[in-house]
Amino acid sequence: MKTARLLILLISIAATAAPCFAHHMAVVVSENNAVSNLNASQLGKIFRTEMKKWPDGGDIVVVLHRSSLGENITLQHLNKMSPAQLQAWSKQHKDELKFADSDEDVLSIVQSTPGAVGLVDVRSVNDKIKVLHVDGKLPLEEGYLSH
Repeated sequence: MKTARLLILLISIAATAAPCFAHHMAVVVSENNAVSNLNASQLGKIFRTEMKKWPDGGDIVVVLHRSSLGENITLQHLNKMSPAQLQAWSKQHKDELKFADSDEDVLSIVQSTPGAVGLVDVRSVNDKIKVLHVDGKLPLEEGYLSH
């Protein structure tokens, strides 16, 4: 009986933990990017590569991880896609995207590529990039990239 309760507790924690990753992602751009706030609709268009220019006319370069659970959950919610739809979309648009293996790689590409935007775990944020407000909120504030 004790083992069953422990198992149920662990399953409950695991089931609720996965969505939390999305809440801990940060949208990052170069320090030189003039944009400081986007709404969720604009962000969705950027990450679907529908919006290709920043307001100043510069090209938007979308940087994604080759594999990131937090990023995938965030993009699925933001773009209203199932995991299979997101995977198919990524394959279809692979020539329009830059891919990185880690948060450090995403940050490096964003820092060195004019117009680049990416998603990283909030714990990876450094002082060489800028974190964008989404709907007026910063990471860890209620409603930032909500899911």
